[in-house]
Amino acid sequence: MNFLFVVYAIGCAGLLLAGVVEQRRHNQHLTSIPTRIVINGIRGKSSITRLSAGALRGGNIITVAKTTGTAARFIDPEGNEEPVYRKFGLANIIEQTGIVRRAAMYRPAALVIECMAVLPDLQEINEKKLIRSTVCVISNVREDHLDEMGPTLEDVARSLSRSMPCGGVCVTAERELAWVLREEAARRRCRLIEVDPESVTDAEVNRFPWITFKENVAIALEVARLEGITRSAALDGMIAAPPDPGVVRVERRRVAQGIMSFANIFASNDPVSTLMNIAMLEERGLIQRPLTVVINCRPDRVERNGQMGKLCATVRPNRIVLVGEQTRSARVGVPKELLDRVRDLGGPLRTATLLDACPTDFAGDFSIAAIGNIHGQGEVLLHEIDALPTEVLLTDLVLAR
Repeated sequence: MNFLFVVYAIGCAGLLLAGVVEQRRHNQHLTSIPTRIVINGIRGKSSITRLSAGALRGGNIITVAKTTGTAARFIDPEGNEEPVYRKFGLANIIEQTGIVRRAAMYRPAALVIECMAVLPDLQEINEKKLIRSTVCVISNVREDHLDEMGPTLEDVARSLSRSMPCGGVCVTAERELAWVLREEAARRRCRLIEVDPESVTDAEVNRFPWITFKENVAIALEVARLEGITRSAALDGMIAAPPDPGVVRVERRRVAQGIMSFANIFASNDPVSTLMNIAMLEERGLIQRPLTVVINCRPDRVERNGQMGKLCATVRPNRIVLVGEQTRSARVGVPKELLDRVRDLGGPLRTATLLDACPTDFAGDFSIAAIGNIHGQGEVLLHEIDALPTEVLLTDLVLAR
């Protein structure tokens, strides 16, 4: 018995020693990178990571970046990127230590890294143990991950604030919940910088070869300014940076009725971002009326399904098609005056039936905006749309949400 206890004690001591050594080695890697920028928030993190890294490269700062969103990517100082390998395909915040170790090999002046933690405690661990940022970005506070960070938007704002560096700087474009961020920044002696999206002109945002949002550009410009980079150099660097793989494809496909313009907006799965993206696509003329909104429902996202139904009051689509499971949860959110436009196609997806439900113009043309969550029947829909003959494939558009 005593022998087993000694073996157990030696094993525990060995693990403790290994942990101390690993933490010290990690701290050495961190301190070798003087500027460490964590990008957090609900929407736009991957795009802001890429924009900020591009802006720093535009100022000739050796910069390494890592995104987490639709497809995790490691981006070297030349802007070259490759997928982040994950064992069994599972994400774990411990991978940040490997990213820091790899980044340090380039001897960069800056690391721009997207926060991959959702749970509040893990966000704090990401900040205090894994990155120890000098600058933090909180892009915005939206209705998402309410189960982990909510239940209220104020709770979400306070959860995100746990990534603020004590004695550091935080940049945000948030407006409505900015008062919460100010309180949390004061508690941490963190300087909060609130950027104005309207400080970015239409001419500046129109220089981008893809669609992006002014608030994201404004944040990246402020990050660059903090590092002493001129506005023109930062913009040039951002425009040269490749967009995130998580793009919204607006495609024109030939179907029996005529030509369909299909917009995949599944990635923007909170109501505010979804509305912004639909409005921007219509404004640019990439989708037109008659418009069908397809809401993909998930049984474990009943609240989100209802939110997608409610936003139809603003979009006012010509048809609302419900697919997936628990479709009733989306239907109850649709305003009464639009209920006659609803077609419930829950269960296994029948794409031909979906297309037949879409109203067309006199030439047989129409548009579809696919919203909600991509998993389940959303993935089936995208697979079947890809199999349709292409009429004209529009330029890939990054909608940064």
